[in-house]
Amino acid sequence: MTTFRPQLRIPATYMRGGTSKGVFFRLADLPEAARLPGAARDALLLRVIGSPDPYGKHTDGMGGATSSTSKCVIIGPSTQPGHDVDYLYGQVSIDSAFVDWSGNCGNLSSAVGPFAIANGFIPAGRIPRDGVCTVRIWQKNIGKTIVAHVPIANGEVQEDGDFELDGVTFPSAEIPLEFLDPVDEGDEGGAMFPTGNVVDTLDVPGVGTLQATMITAGIPTVFVRAADVGLAGTELQPAINESRERLALFEAIRVAGALRMGLIAAPEEAVRRQHTPKVAFVAPPADYVASSGRLVRAAEIDLLARALSMGKLHHAMMGTASVAIATAAAIPGTLVNEAAGGGVREAVRFGHPSGTMRVGAAAEQVDGQWVVRKALMSRSARVLMEGHVRVPASVLGS
Repeated sequence: MTTFRPQLRIPATYMRGGTSKGVFFRLADLPEAARLPGAARDALLLRVIGSPDPYGKHTDGMGGATSSTSKCVIIGPSTQPGHDVDYLYGQVSIDSAFVDWSGNCGNLSSAVGPFAIANGFIPAGRIPRDGVCTVRIWQKNIGKTIVAHVPIANGEVQEDGDFELDGVTFPSAEIPLEFLDPVDEGDEGGAMFPTGNVVDTLDVPGVGTLQATMITAGIPTVFVRAADVGLAGTELQPAINESRERLALFEAIRVAGALRMGLIAAPEEAVRRQHTPKVAFVAPPADYVASSGRLVRAAEIDLLARALSMGKLHHAMMGTASVAIATAAAIPGTLVNEAAGGGVREAVRFGHPSGTMRVGAAAEQVDGQWVVRKALMSRSARVLMEGHVRVPASVLGS
């Protein structure tokens, strides 16, 4: 007979940030064993989301069985001078017992400021009755600063508004985000282009050679031309996610890129690093019908971009990959800049499966190296539910 053990009851908030959703925790609210990195924390978050799930449904958890909805966030007082909160992001695998801590989620970054304000991390004196509250966020996964400009009404976070974000059904209040010095220095020694080149010839086993731009801004990303992999750049999710051959192609590109970028030392290590690098394909502007049924015209956009996350084509665009797109578009000679028509530019509007998005970045050369001080984008965020999540106490061995 099984011994009765009550479930753990942990304060949590379920939030949408940009085109993603995740379960947000205050660090101090986690069980003591899960407040530090390690097996206990990973086991807890896996059970919260409902992974690993061989059925791919997350029926017994808070996840949504997609890369955009299998996420957890831990927020605590900042350990860094000049910052308000530390933001730690975990990408939870759907079908394996694995939490990837190797990168950031740019979309959920937009929910961190509102969560920090609502949960007492920001001194009351800094929160206006009406206006904007600036929250300085330390992104712990990659050691970077994000500045969120959160609208305030009647002393509280304003969630309702008329800002429309393709990939999100309803309008909300706009939250501008600044990603400062967005090059990921964690694994690549600070180089925006780990190979030293804006375009490389990448040898992909089983595929052949492809030209690729490999960049670390926002999140390590491997860009290829859509035409070079037999695509138009106008594809929606089914065209990629329902094709085993195309998914295998992009995973092969991702692994080859990870090796070339120095993110892994052997191909088999890619299985334990699913979140990074991302792989994306780009093309010049063209008319297409977005997943909402809206016609996106070539005249509206500067380029087409599609990206894969956790092995599947994303339904819109990851926020961190948007930073990579903005940065690569600003640097002459990259495949992204080429798709956008070349030249010098500080902002682009790109077409993705759900519609369009505008992102900005200003690049400059310093001592022969490309440098981006800031990348800009706007998102929105909203609390979907708050209260407690419950998980079996056996998860932590109690």
